[in-house]
Amino acid sequence: MGFIMEFAENLIMRIMEDPKERDRQFREHVYGVKEQCQKTKDMWSLPIRPYGFWTFDRHNLQMAGDAQISQSAGRRDVYDDLLQDTNSKY
Repeated sequence: MGFIMEFAENLIMRIMEDPKERDRQFREHVYGVKEQCQKTKDMWSLPIRPYGFWTFDRHNLQMAGDAQISQSAGRRDVYDDLLQDTNSKY
């Protein structure tokens, strides 16, 4: 009976993978995924358009010409109200 148990134990040991090798492979996989994620995050942090892209004259002319765009929130010049107030007093 001892022979059968020894045979079964050897068979199982041959089929099983080495835990150190499995841990090494998993660690390499995790580090690879982490590196790829870091590259992706670095790319996401870069601006889509270069600095000054929206300050070109063609964009400013469009905003100045279209009253809805030029007077919308965030596009409206806060000093316009001040200028209108000072001009109306005189």
